[in-house]
Amino acid sequence: MRARGWIGGIIGAAVVIAGGGYAAIGWYPAIDPVSRPDPAGFEPEVVERGETLAGVGACAVCHTAEGSASFAGGLALETPFGTVHSSNITPDPDTGIGDWSFEAFRRSMREGVSRSGAHLYPVFPYTHFARVTNDDLRAIYAFLMSQEPVEATPEPNNLQFPTNFRPLLAGWKFLFHDAEPFTPNPDRSEAWNRGAYLSEGLGHCSVCHSPLNRFGAVVESELYAGGSAEGWHAPALNEDSPAPAPWGDLAMVNYLLDGWDLDHGIAAGPMQPVVDHLRGLSDDDVFAMAEYFLSLQGDPEEGARDRAIEFAETRQFGGGGEERIAQLPEQAQQGAEVFEDVCVNCHRAASDTVPLGLTTTVNMPDPRNVIHIVLDGIEAPAGSPNKSMRAFATSVNDEELADLLVFMRAQFTERAPWSDIEAAIAEVRGDG
Repeated sequence: MRARGWIGGIIGAAVVIAGGGYAAIGWYPAIDPVSRPDPAGFEPEVVERGETLAGVGACAVCHTAEGSASFAGGLALETPFGTVHSSNITPDPDTGIGDWSFEAFRRSMREGVSRSGAHLYPVFPYTHFARVTNDDLRAIYAFLMSQEPVEATPEPNNLQFPTNFRPLLAGWKFLFHDAEPFTPNPDRSEAWNRGAYLSEGLGHCSVCHSPLNRFGAVVESELYAGGSAEGWHAPALNEDSPAPAPWGDLAMVNYLLDGWDLDHGIAAGPMQPVVDHLRGLSDDDVFAMAEYFLSLQGDPEEGARDRAIEFAETRQFGGGGEERIAQLPEQAQQGAEVFEDVCVNCHRAASDTVPLGLTTTVNMPDPRNVIHIVLDGIEAPAGSPNKSMRAFATSVNDEELADLLVFMRAQFTERAPWSDIEAAIAEVRGDG
């Protein structure tokens, strides 16, 4: 989930509301409260399916604060214009959604409006959840209503004016929100449509992996051209994918289910909990998602995978890669010394790590992900418990880290050097 950029849309919404009439597009009535449904009244298979679907939507990721009960909310979602705290979606009747009918829940997911009639901020991706079928929404509702109620009130949001004035969100929705469910493409296969439904609906994948316009809405003409998430770069998933080796269906499935693939490396940062929550999906569903994403990338060039593997292997230390260090610029040579001090024990030929030249991370257009990984390490995804990396935040200073980044880009890719490395380091360290 990405929280940024919709301040301009909210400001511009005032014009829409003034022109179209707030009463016409901005007001929603409250829906009467109900008694919490008896969890025993839900069929077990429906609750189980709802749990899987809630995993696809990564509901627990945003609605669980560190050290708190799952779904009890309170997670601080930082934006450029203030902080939004996620809501409690346990069935507690006073502080959660225990007094919400299914209709109130459906309206929140499809129209971005709470039971009380308040507009919800688009940091909650109802723009995508709107595409989910009523049957799937009912399953998620059954799952959430079957959880243990937790009495927990999140802190108030701390947003700048005018973003703290919720009625203006009506104008943003008027401009950018389509509340209609997913419509299958008759020219595509059943599996492709299933993959598109999961990815564009509950998965809300394009929110992070696409650019946003100045109003904070996905730029549809640049769908999956790359974006940002929580200070990380979310790589392009279309024909501009920076992955050196083309993605295949098995590689994509490995990555989505296990968080790791031999040709591409490991899921880290905001993507790590995403893949952990996809593990409940059936193989057919994950293959369907893979078919959808592979269709965005087009057909790979013949021999592209073999060329990428050969290049990556020849650049590894222990595979002949160290022989070219003397040809590199001075800063890259200094970075090679840092690499030998802190990295080479794991990142060398004959190790069980993916050659760095194959990783999407080193080939991305900006260095933030590599910086995060070096400083903070990698938490192993649930599907690959032996794939982790310790943090080196206290082992390298900023100058050494900058040298290391210059070296890694020059040694393990054939791409242009990263720019503004020092500024990126300061941003990730929290000094920027």
